[in-house]
Amino acid sequence: MRYVDGYVLPVPKKNLGDYRSMAQKAGKIWREHGALDYKECVGEDLKKTKWSLPFSSMLKLKSGETVVFAYIVFKSRAHRDRVNAKVMKDPRLTEGMADQPMPFDVKRMIYGGFKVLVDA
Repeated sequence: MRYVDGYVLPVPKKNLGDYRSMAQKAGKIWREHGALDYKECVGEDLKKTKWSLPFSSMLKLKSGETVVFAYIVFKSRAHRDRVNAKVMKDPRLTEGMADQPMPFDVKRMIYGGFKVLVDA
């Protein structure tokens, strides 16, 4: 059964270009090391409904921020662990980042690993 790492994070709208560049680089690295799919999605419809709370409430967005929802798909949890171990050792992941601030608030990022329940 497939396995997914999921992330939800706040990104200042003014930093979306920098974030996109970083995410494109990361996605390429994850795919090269075996991830089946890599997606980064920016919030568009974040309104509250009568049935649910929007991601923006969960993250307590500040003025000028938006939500990025991202996920990486793997064959299994064991496959995820192998791929992530390779990715974390890949020097391209941190290349050029040491002297630049992250384009989002890392402390407010939400992460989890998920076993796929339905794959329709």
